Amino acid sequence: MADTDNFDDLNDDELEEDFSALEDNPSELEETSVIIGENFESLSPDVPVYRLRLLYSNETFLAAWTGEPVNPGQMVLVPTRYGRDLAQIIGTVPKRSPCMGEIAKIERVATQDDLEKANAHKQDEAEAFAIAKTKIEARKLDMKLVSVHYLLEEPKIFFFFTAENRVDFRELVKDLVSVFKIRIELRQIGVRDESRVVGGLGVCGRGYCCHSVSDKLKPVSIKMAKDQNLSLNSMKISGPCGRLLCCLAYEHLFYGEQRRLIPQEGCKLFWDGSTWKVTEVNVVMGRLKLSAEDGRVIQFPASAFEKAEGRWIIRPGAATL
Repeated sequence: MADTDNFDDLNDDELEEDFSALEDNPSELEETSVIIGENFESLSPDVPVYRLRLLYSNETFLAAWTGEPVNPGQMVLVPTRYGRDLAQIIGTVPKRSPCMGEIAKIERVATQDDLEKANAHKQDEAEAFAIAKTKIEARKLDMKLVSVHYLLEEPKIFFFFTAENRVDFRELVKDLVSVFKIRIELRQIGVRDESRVVGGLGVCGRGYCCHSVSDKLKPVSIKMAKDQNLSLNSMKISGPCGRLLCCLAYEHLFYGEQRRLIPQEGCKLFWDGSTWKVTEVNVVMGRLKLSAEDGRVIQFPASAFEKAEGRWIIRPGAATL
């Protein structure tokens, strides 16, 4: 996805845009475990582990199950930090490692009654969303309602919202309790969490990374865009959430690994009786452009370079592109 624009050639005026608002505050991405579980080390190696997804938030987690094998797509009942709720089986986890962290325990496979109740809740959630939005507007609160969720086995409704600042919603809670007559909980989430929950299509035409690739949100910095030689235009490198694209973080490791295998811009090499300077590196295409002092320009594949005695050289017999 690298752009052919050379970051080093940008002048100071082009770098005046403030990208601080696009970068993540790591504290905003600190996620509390969605499950009530135990360390994987206490789990018998014979007990299968599954990856599950909470459909209302798109969060995933691991859970053990000692009953009959379950298939991807099946719904099961598990304890979460919000209460006992339904989760969808994504698949089995073939290998275990210490980085697994906490593992929940599936209580049982969802019954037909559970599924019918969950479907009924969807209609209730749509109505609750409309009511809550009206109440928020009436009280002129600076917050955006994102989603509503009814717990399956507890009389409790969650209202998830985003806001730039802290919001005093105590009166709003009273309004909602007077309407629904059950426990109400409002939870503020970040803008990246909103995209993960709602989903949508990114500029690439695919589903949001945070919704369809991984629900684990990682901090993204402008340095990642610079390392990938992208045009530093906020419209091009930020997503619908208003933050830097998730894919910058996913691809950053690839760029770092590949750049260690090839010379970088400004590196000088001796070839064919002349001194050449690397003027452009296209990591994705695996191509490097070099120019000589007399104005000649050539291109080599990344495989044409190697290090000898601490210096980059062009392999003997390497062909230009």
